[in-house]
Amino acid sequence: MSLKSMLMPAVTAWWLSPARRQRLRASAERRRIRQGQVHTVQYFHQADDPYSALMVQCLPSLLARYDIALDAHVVSPPSDAAAPDRERLIAYSRKDAAWLAQQHGLTFVDSGHQPSTHALDHAVAACVMAIEQGTFVEQAQQISTSLWTTTASGTESQTHAPEATSHAVQAHLQASDACRERSGHYSGGMLYYAGEWYWGLDRLHHLESRLQALGAARPGTNGFMFAPEAATHWPQLDEPAVVDFFFSFRSPYSHIAAFRLFALTRETNIQVRLRYVLPMVMRGLAVPRNKRMYISQDAAREAERLGIDFGRICDPVGRPTERGLSLMPLAESHGLGQAYVLSFMRGVWSEGLDAGSDRDLRTITDRAGLLWTEVCIALEKTQWRKTAEINRQEMLNLGLWGVPSFRLDDTAVWGQDRLSALEQTLRQRRHTGL
Repeated sequence: MSLKSMLMPAVTAWWLSPARRQRLRASAERRRIRQGQVHTVQYFHQADDPYSALMVQCLPSLLARYDIALDAHVVSPPSDAAAPDRERLIAYSRKDAAWLAQQHGLTFVDSGHQPSTHALDHAVAACVMAIEQGTFVEQAQQISTSLWTTTASGTESQTHAPEATSHAVQAHLQASDACRERSGHYSGGMLYYAGEWYWGLDRLHHLESRLQALGAARPGTNGFMFAPEAATHWPQLDEPAVVDFFFSFRSPYSHIAAFRLFALTRETNIQVRLRYVLPMVMRGLAVPRNKRMYISQDAAREAERLGIDFGRICDPVGRPTERGLSLMPLAESHGLGQAYVLSFMRGVWSEGLDAGSDRDLRTITDRAGLLWTEVCIALEKTQWRKTAEINRQEMLNLGLWGVPSFRLDDTAVWGQDRLSALEQTLRQRRHTGL
């Protein structure tokens, strides 16, 4: 066992602990009071990002519910390193934003394409001018609607809002991108408040909860604008259904998803097909540090909300993941696939077990019900590599690029917080008698 694998669990357990998060929040609040500042939420708007198109529709309500100031920035798209499969990401974002809009009573239609460069330039210039004039919240939704609305002739409708000069736009983007990078993020549609990032509609409830705890809610404010995805009960079906679960042992969101998915399907006539893939970094795709940091912190918040142990981490990148995946065929041949996945995930994400060591790997496999003698033989086999690549290609063919992802019938979604989309498909299937 390496020194790194011995120290990492203790460090991550401290760094991601709810207690540390609360101490940092308390420190930020004391500093705000001492400096006489108002609660200020920063919003980073990417004009051609569908999630940003949803977020600007919610800003007036957010300001009406909380005694806060909003500091808006227009930013560039994420770098290639942060968005390694940009075309699939963009196409899926439109589809997912349309689904979110339908769920939450917002407006967004996936037209099947991005706005033109010409229309985007005008929208960005209009947003920058609105920020300079202090009217961003009032104008941003109309600017965004114009950008994403296609006329009968096939061109975007034009906004008549005043626009900043090209020089002012470039200066604004440069400063906003630097601010985002300095504060620790890489994407658009993001909210930032006193040291923490909140990803659009999906994490708005975390920000609201924090503001409510600080007493920043205005009188009459109750609950959340958009309730977080909760544990649901999937329907029993007359005919069996199969959910494809694309996951990686190195993905903290896969850890969260596995616990949720297996619990939901355990008492239903729904089977889970385990579709493991190699992590991006083990396929030559580097993940930027700010992306890794955000994912870990966000996963910690989500795990705490859902009651899933998380934080004492021994990163399984490299050999630990390879050893873990080499045992998938063995586990599945004994009908222990889910038990093994849960044991491995629990070990590396919440118990700090080093799957690269025989001692800790045996702890993982023993409690999953695997015999160590068979484990030692399976560790020498390599067939799993071909299966992992087949799984990855099928995931890409579905228009997905990352994990955790799921497929049920014609529904293919990405993210541990999209299980409700699968539930809708199941209920539709039951309703139609399929």
